Amino acid sequence: MTEKALRPEKPLRLGTRRSKLAMAQSGQVADAVRELTGRPVELVEITTYGDTSREHLAQMGGTGVFVTALRDALLAGEVDFAVHSLKDLPTTQPDDLTLAAVPRREDPRDVLIARDGLTFEELPAGARVGTGSPRRMAQLNAYARSHGRTIETVPIRGNIDTRIGYVSGGELDAVVLAAAGLHRIGRIGEVTEFLSVDTVLPAPGQGALAVECAAVNVDLAAVLAELDDPYTRAAVTAERSLLAALEAGCSAPVGALADLLADGQVVNEMRLRGVVGTTDGSTLVQLSTTGPVPTSHGDAIALGRELASEMLAKGAAGLMGERAL
Repeated sequence: MTEKALRPEKPLRLGTRRSKLAMAQSGQVADAVRELTGRPVELVEITTYGDTSREHLAQMGGTGVFVTALRDALLAGEVDFAVHSLKDLPTTQPDDLTLAAVPRREDPRDVLIARDGLTFEELPAGARVGTGSPRRMAQLNAYARSHGRTIETVPIRGNIDTRIGYVSGGELDAVVLAAAGLHRIGRIGEVTEFLSVDTVLPAPGQGALAVECAAVNVDLAAVLAELDDPYTRAAVTAERSLLAALEAGCSAPVGALADLLADGQVVNEMRLRGVVGTTDGSTLVQLSTTGPVPTSHGDAIALGRELASEMLAKGAAGLMGERAL
């Protein structure tokens, strides 16, 4: 047996943010890569600007604040690949990085965690509902208005434990979070209501992960591509194309969801829904379009651009300018 055969393979280094959620979802990807390659994978914790800043996401500008440090580490060769929450990625992909895989999406919905097990409709008048998302504020306030109710949306920051703590500690009546994150850290049982996407559209790409590596690392990219789910990639590409065509960042009050429509057992169409609104909920532009299931990256982009064009014609651009917290 040769010396090379006796020497253990060098571990693949996976760059991840330090939060409990990031570590959990990166750990899931690491397990999948270990199974694919038979190689050890070690997590390399990296602190991003979004993790250390005390500003709200919209005040930071949103775009790239959770991913830049990870991407810098990739390009510097400090890690071999990185895992992001796809909704955090800027819509323009750098030429020197490859989005090698978009694994199958987790539940994209938003959820309510409220005191005393309440649903949204059971919250008292003037209930204080915490969220750091202008998108959620716009849709929650619009939904309350449409039912003749009033709520107070309260801007909050922090990890999942911190946000749920605002409810258990009595500071807020409820918080709104992403179902995917709660699934991944094992706290989905605390949800008091899954919010219908007919009420609150998620952020573009919500529930999906992005597995990224340096473009020059073509062999690793080919291996990571085994984790890709083509339907998820098509859906999030359409959603992010809408976001890009609206010239909006990930902190803008834009919701989008692409889902597959089936005729019996045959999936034959994709529906893309989008919403833009003022954070007080007084005005929403909400539209949808349906087309054949995209068979190429370009088809998915075209679907998003088509809907964005219709939304801009209805005044969406003016609403995005009113997103301050």
